[in-house]
Amino acid sequence: MHRNLSKFMSLLVGLILGAALVATAAEPTAKAKRETATAVFAGGCFWCMEPPYDKLPGVVATISGYSGGQLSNPTYEQVSAGSTGHIEVIQVTYDPKRVSYEKLLEVFWRNVDPLDPGGQFCDRGSTYSTAIFYQNEEQKKLAEQSKAKIEKKLGKSVVTATRPAATFYAAEDYHQDYYKKNPLRYKYYRYSCGRDHRLEELWGRNS
Repeated sequence: MHRNLSKFMSLLVGLILGAALVATAAEPTAKAKRETATAVFAGGCFWCMEPPYDKLPGVVATISGYSGGQLSNPTYEQVSAGSTGHIEVIQVTYDPKRVSYEKLLEVFWRNVDPLDPGGQFCDRGSTYSTAIFYQNEEQKKLAEQSKAKIEKKLGKSVVTATRPAATFYAAEDYHQDYYKKNPLRYKYYRYSCGRDHRLEELWGRNS
């Protein structure tokens, strides 16, 4: 009787300890998910907006997509036709404890031409316009403050819009990480589009 009770108690203690270990192991993952935030930026071709954020410490993931339009689940062809109202954007998931929203804004400005009302670089049309889609009032405030600083720095009116968050639709798989999947084509496109040349004109060689 005592022997069976002892075995039962040992088994019970083992189960309790095991459950505690599982809960402890799961806690950091759940906590990490709770602590991430998102930011959405439109900077012309979304292929070119992924690299600067992917290499930024504190950024968890980037997804190219579309936002700001009326049609649900638009395709690239529909957005490119300019009839849906969407623009190309990038959704950035980041850890606010490792990188601030202000830093994300700094990277955004250094990778766009905020003075161009007709598109970005060789990509023309409203689909390629620049915008900051703020997710909350804090992001709105910071975005507007940073825009004012950029206008002061450049001494010209910035056409980049600050817009409330709209539904984000991920672009087709072949658009994701395009610069990694097709490095030669990406480099040729970026060079021929004159993106880096214009960015250097605006922000200097270290942009």
